[in-house]
Order: sequence, then structure tokens, then C-alpha cells
Amino acid sequence: MSIRTERRDGVLVVTLGRPDKRNALTGEMYDTLRATMNEAREDGNVRVVLLQASGEHFTAGNDLQDFGEQGKKRVASGEKAPAMKLIDDMLDFPKPVVAAVRGHAVGIGTTMLLHCDVVAASETASFSLPFVRLGLTPEFACSYVLPMLSGRTKASHTLLLGEPFDRERARELGIVSMSCNDAELDEQAMATAQKLAALPPQALRATKGLINSAFHLERMREAVAKETEAFAAGLVSEEHQEAVTAFFEKRQPDFSRFS
Repeated sequence: MSIRTERRDGVLVVTLGRPDKRNALTGEMYDTLRATMNEAREDGNVRVVLLQASGEHFTAGNDLQDFGEQGKKRVASGEKAPAMKLIDDMLDFPKPVVAAVRGHAVGIGTTMLLHCDVVAASETASFSLPFVRLGLTPEFACSYVLPMLSGRTKASHTLLLGEPFDRERARELGIVSMSCNDAELDEQAMATAQKLAALPPQALRATKGLINSAFHLERMREAVAKETEAFAAGLVSEEHQEAVTAFFEKRQPDFSRFS
């Protein structure tokens, strides 16, 4: 199973289970995650969701082979991608979400953290928002939320250059809230999730709603709509094709011919 779930005293543990591929996300995995989160939304016995990953990495982001082939077909047909459907649903997810991050968190592996309530990261954690480098644009309302968290200049530096950054930089940007030793990451993330699950659930959800109201849900949805349009255009661009071809050919991309 690429996505595993387990219930522990009010905590739904969701584990990305594709460690041989650094937990790169496929369309099928997005569909499963979306169904899992929607079930958790309606299940009164689930008070908190803990999102983690098996192996040494959180997620390498989209599986480029799966994403590239299917993405172009969806752009041509106008069909909404599974990742975008998950994004739509997670923007207003009412219950606390805790994330435990070790190793690589690439692309949506980082942008989804902006919509979690507690993000615990170990010293091995490395974050990356390489959208521009792939001839693409940010998603998951990142172009709206990250500037609100870190300020315009830090957000621009991070998104335009698309360079990897470590846990301390992620804390500066407002992405990470908790630092843990790698050996203790899973235990501490679970302990935090269980603390949340023991709190009054209505007050917890209401407080999360008040915090989220500062980010203006409608503005986030507007940002997602604009990002989705720009992302779709990027998927069929020559710049993206060059970036993907270079990735699979294990060479540096050459964007010198583009203007």
C-alpha cells in the first residue's frame, strides 16, 4: 500500500509508504489521500491527523514520470488533477493536522506543510520549492501563504531561486514549528498529536477556524485558481519539457534559448 492508515486514540496516522521512490506522489496516491482526509473530516472519532512517511524521506514531491504523462492529458481535456482536488479539500480541513518531516520534502511536500498546524522536523529535513527550476509555478496557495508568513522578500528569494533549504531556514520562513532529533521525531510528533486529541474537540476546531480566518479562505482559493491556471500552462511549455528531459538525462537544463 502506498498510503497506510492507523488509528490511535483519536489520532489518524497517515503514512506515505513508497520509500523506494522517496515517497514520490502519484495520481493514485493523491486520490487515496483525498479520500482519507475526507473520511477523517466526517469521522467524529478522528480528532487529529498525523501525516508522516516511511523510510528516510518525507516525499520527493510529484512522481515526474506519472505526473508528466497524466498532466498533459488532463490539461488537454480540462480535467482537474488529483493533486489539485486534494488541495481544494485541504484548504478548509477543520481538524488539527500534525506533520513529521525527515529527509527531503520537495514541491508539494513542502507546500502542504503550510496547511498543517504543527510541523515537526528532524535535523535531516531538507525543503525545496523548485517550481521555477522545473518551468512551473507554485501551488497549494503557496504564492499567497508564504509571503504572509515570512514577508515578501523572503518568499520571493525562496520561490524564485527554488534552492533547497534546511530546517532552520524553514523555521525562519514559518514552515516548521518544532525541531526534533531524528531518532525521536516519530515519537514526539505522535505525543503532540495525542496532546491535541485529548483537548476539547469543539474548542480545538473553533480555534483552528479563527486562526485560519486570518488567512482569508476565499483569497487562498483565488490564489489556488490563479496558480492552477499558470501551472497548467507550465506543464505544456517548452521550458518544462527541457527541465524534465534534463532531469531524466541527468544533466543541467539549458534555458538560454527561451525569452
